[in-house]
Amino acid sequence: MNNGRVLGVLGGMGPLAGATFMQRLTLLTPVDRDQDHIPSILWSDPRVPDRTAARLSGGEDPLPWLLRGIAGLETAGCGAIVIPCNTAHGWFEGMQAVTRLPILHIVHAAGDELLRLHVPAGPIGLMATTGTLAMRLYQDRLAARGYDCLIPSEEEQARIVMPAIDLVKANRIAESYAPLAEVARRLIERGARGVILGCTEIPLGIAAGPPLPFPVADTIDALARAAIAWARPAG
Repeated sequence: MNNGRVLGVLGGMGPLAGATFMQRLTLLTPVDRDQDHIPSILWSDPRVPDRTAARLSGGEDPLPWLLRGIAGLETAGCGAIVIPCNTAHGWFEGMQAVTRLPILHIVHAAGDELLRLHVPAGPIGLMATTGTLAMRLYQDRLAARGYDCLIPSEEEQARIVMPAIDLVKANRIAESYAPLAEVARRLIERGARGVILGCTEIPLGIAAGPPLPFPVADTIDALARAAIAWARPAG
């Protein structure tokens, strides 16, 4: 069933994460034929300035670039927008303020994914960019849902997590699996009941190796499920 709702995807941050989102949206949508899929438009602009650098070290403001993409998706006739980049949600309010379209928040989608995975309230591991952690995009929102985020140490973040994210961005995906999986395991050992992959590069690295033996909330899949729920509302 196709009701004509067109999804806008503000991507390019990084390009592989946006492309993977489109693939997962397609694979997670229950269909019988091409015409049953969700009409969607991907705006993939890798020129958007680095979000972590903008927030932590005075790098170029990404908001004008983000707004350019939103305007393009509006003009193309989209009815809602998703952004398969966690750190970009640090500018969520600025983006939502200038568009009439709903922007589906990736952290809300991740919270719903934890419920889908039956992860009970309590300690939850969080792996993300240093910018996402510093902006507390997850910690404060998930606290309202009963989750207490456990994050990597500063040393682990600087020495392991961020270099592994950079490996994915450099298309060296297989090399990123071992360090990312190691940090996820450490968070479980510290008491986490599951781990949120709160950077859309991290699920790509984790998918390059054996599945982890504990609940993992993939924010690419979580956002795809939120988009499907928007496009096909119950009732």
